[in-house]
Parts: sequence; structure tokens; C-alpha cells
Amino acid sequence: MTAELPLLSRHVAPHAKAPVRIVHLGLGAFHRSHQAWYTQHAGDAGEWGIASFTGRRPDAAEVLAAQDGLFTVVERSDSGDSFEVVGSIVEAVDGADVDRLVDLVASPQTAVVTLTITEAAYGFGADDVPLLRAGEKPTTPLGRLVRGLAARRDADAGPLAVVSCDNLSDNGNVARRAVGNLAMEVDAGLAEWIDANVSFVSTSVDRITPRTTDEDVQLVARECGYRDEAPVVAEPFHNWVLSGDFPAGRPRWEDAGAVFVDHIEPYENRKLWLLNGAHSILAYAGQLRGHTTVAAALADPVCLQAVKEFWDEASRHLAADELGIPEYRAALLDRFGNSRIAHHLAQIAMDASTKLRMRAIPVLRAEREAGRSGEGAARMIAAWAAYVESTPGLQDPQSEAVAEANRVSGLARTAALVELLDAELARDSAVVELVHGLSSSFAPEVSANAGTAA
Repeated sequence: MTAELPLLSRHVAPHAKAPVRIVHLGLGAFHRSHQAWYTQHAGDAGEWGIASFTGRRPDAAEVLAAQDGLFTVVERSDSGDSFEVVGSIVEAVDGADVDRLVDLVASPQTAVVTLTITEAAYGFGADDVPLLRAGEKPTTPLGRLVRGLAARRDADAGPLAVVSCDNLSDNGNVARRAVGNLAMEVDAGLAEWIDANVSFVSTSVDRITPRTTDEDVQLVARECGYRDEAPVVAEPFHNWVLSGDFPAGRPRWEDAGAVFVDHIEPYENRKLWLLNGAHSILAYAGQLRGHTTVAAALADPVCLQAVKEFWDEASRHLAADELGIPEYRAALLDRFGNSRIAHHLAQIAMDASTKLRMRAIPVLRAEREAGRSGEGAARMIAAWAAYVESTPGLQDPQSEAVAEANRVSGLARTAALVELLDAELARDSAVVELVHGLSSSFAPEVSANAGTAA
């Protein structure tokens, strides 16, 4: 039946494409449910087309390009599904096509570069330095961006904004340092030009977007009457807080609910600690206890109690009234409990050594500096330590170091794992003993609802 239906791009009425004024690095489901969705809903959307480049693989670009950039956002709640065709991505491009990326970044028409390249991609791209010096094609997202910015300088195309949408504390300045350091290694003059002409905008982004399944593809075909090989499923909730300058302009994202603030740190900490921190607890503790989705893990009293205890600790360091912490916590419980969003714990569990540095460590440090144990934050680390002991083939930037730690046992193993997150805390025997003692909190027993899926 599905094969007989028209492709999405042939089902909808022909439409004029917006000019490319935004370049995005990291074409994935979250980008499409978030930045592309916000751009679609901006009042001036017709002026702001997105050229979106993939990261490691070309697949997403190939599928989306075949659909003329169009895709369906399926908003999924307990009350049902709604469907919307989004057309703000006017070019979907293989990230390896560096020439096209450079051309677009160097174009005076381009005003904004957005990033969803994952936390691990902000490390120093040493391998790209000789490639950039030799005028060859770099292999990392930031290396490719630096080459594009060099071409923009040479073309005298004017300033632009780089907007990091990754789950990093102070992500705009993280991006600024990463890009600046890489440029400095290649060309000091380029680094100076970037410092003077490129604005780095910090953001806090939020919209749960689970991996699309074959069943989701079939649902769109059945309900919408067309074939979409690249739909995105997302919760109805969405949030975007931005702080920084846009020297060449930007879409009216505020029409879709985006918020622009002077100081982003309280908002990003609220999200990193309360939402992402809870996700990490559920990812490791939940899988240890036999669960596969966020909703199933949250229904486990042991996991829920661990989340609430961590939230109590983190909330003590999120004091601003405008953050609405009690309401935010209540909303998170509702969102996590959405039984129709199959947000898989294995997906959340990736790249833990990078994520826990931002989610657990700041709260643990703040609690201990205040004279408290930090047990809630330590329990998150302990759940990860227990999880990596029994889970081979981890996707983590420090997977080799994790494997090395697993070759020893007892407190030495725990200390080695904590050192991957924070070397100073690893030298604190009280912290190591606390984490070690909590590692059995989520013993892989079968709880009353273990193994159930949302």
C-alpha cells in the first residue's frame, strides 16, 4: 500500500522556496523538530531558508533531498497525533560536500549558522589543522566551519551569527573558543577576523524527539495519504531560549515562542540539570532495572525517587523566581510520563562521559561546597558506573578509557571512572567512596514493571 502512495513532495502543492539564509551543521531529527520547526513558524519564514548538512553519514540528506526538503512533524501526546508538513529546509546536503558548505557560509546572503553537532564535537580538531593549512577539506564540523569562515572573510561578506544548539553549558562561548582556537592554529589573522565579525549565540533547547521507527513511517502514510521516508516524531512541548547578537539579522523565532534573554546561564542550568540530568539517571538506572524507555523507567519507584532526590539538590542552585522551578519539575514529570513517546534509554545513554560533566558534576560540586554530601548527583554517576560495567560496545568519546577502568575493580575502578568526569573529585576519597557505595542502588533486579515499554 505504502509504495503506491505519492511521495510527500508530489503530494503537496508546489511552493516557492525561501532563499538560503541559514546554514545548519548536524542534520538530524532534533534539528528538524526544533530549529527547522521554529523557522517554519516565524512570521517571516518566507525569507529564511535553511541549508542543512549532515554529520557522519549522508543518509539523512539523501532521503530528505529526494523529498525536496519536505518532511512531516508528528506531534505525539497521550490524546493523539497531529501532522504538519515542514518546508523550511530548502537544501539537504551531505556534510562531506565541503565545497557547497564553504560557498554558502561565504555568501553575503547567509546570516546565521546553527549547530547540532553533539557535545563531543566541540573538542579540539587537531587532525583538521594540517588539512586547513594545506587548503584541503577538513573532516570535522568545526573544521569545515572554520574553512567556510575563512572564505567569508576573503569574500568580504560581512558578519554573521553562529548559534550552538547543543546540550552544553555556555554553549555559545564553548563554540567561540573551539572555533577560535582552531582558527588560531591555522591563521592568526583569521582568528582575529572571527573575533571581530562572528557573534556566538548561546541557547537552551528543548523538545523530546525520539528516534523515528518504521511504524511511524507507516502511520504517516496511513493518516496523511503520502509517503514520507523522513518523518519526525516529537512531543507537543518545545522551548528555545537564546542570548546573543545577530549582526546580519535572524528570523522572527519569537513568533513561535522562542525567548531572547540577556543572561542564559540560569535557563541552561535548569534544562541541563533538571531535564537532561533526569534523563541520564533514567538512562542508566532504568536499563539496569530492565526498562527500555523513559516512561517505563519513570514508572519505577526506585528510578523516580532517584530523579526527585537529584532534583531537590539541583533546585537549591536554581533560585531565580522567573525560572518557575516547581512548575518546571511538574511539567517534566508529565512530559516524561507521555506513554506514547517511546524515548529510548539506549539513545540517551550515548556519550555519557561528556554529558555527566555538565549534568552531575556541577551539582555535586555545589552541594559539597555547601557542606552537603551531594548524594543525589553522586547516584547519577554511580548508575553510570554500574551500567558501563555490564554494557559492552559503548558509544562514548572516552570508551577506551572506560574499558581500561573496567579492567580493575573496587574503589580503584570507581576512582578511574570519576576521574574521566572530574580529576579533582576523583582525588577526594569521600566522593569516590560515596559513588562506589551507591553503585549497587540499581541492582539489576526485576521490578514490578521491568521490561515494559511505553
